[in-house]
Amino acid sequence: MYRILAAIGTDEERAVEQARAIADLPRNGDVAVTLFHDFADDNPEGASVQQVAAVRRAAELLEDEDIEVDYAESSGDAVRAVLETADDIGADLLCLAPRKRSPTGKAIFGSVTQQVILEADRPVLVVGADGAGE
Repeated sequence: MYRILAAIGTDEERAVEQARAIADLPRNGDVAVTLFHDFADDNPEGASVQQVAAVRRAAELLEDEDIEVDYAESSGDAVRAVLETADDIGADLLCLAPRKRSPTGKAIFGSVTQQVILEADRPVLVVGADGAGE
């Protein structure tokens, strides 16, 4: 079983791009995708990952392609959470879709995608890096 962790934000267009990219990967056996969402610092409404519209859209597309889907969520440090979840599920690949930011914005606020790429010990697929869906 090939396991993919797809970190999904709130942008539905980027989530669909991620799901399509995963569905288009060559398959030599079963593929399972964990759709992961980080609720930032807290989740006061107590929402679950399945309630995020972007996650639901990605799940629909993947399931239509007969790809097994499960879910994971966290609240807090997104980089740590992505990397720890990848370890927990034994992910073979990480799939991320960065938000478009100016170079100044990246310098001031950092980039989860950039930090995950630098710290990951497994391949990372970056989808829609041109900022589509912004």
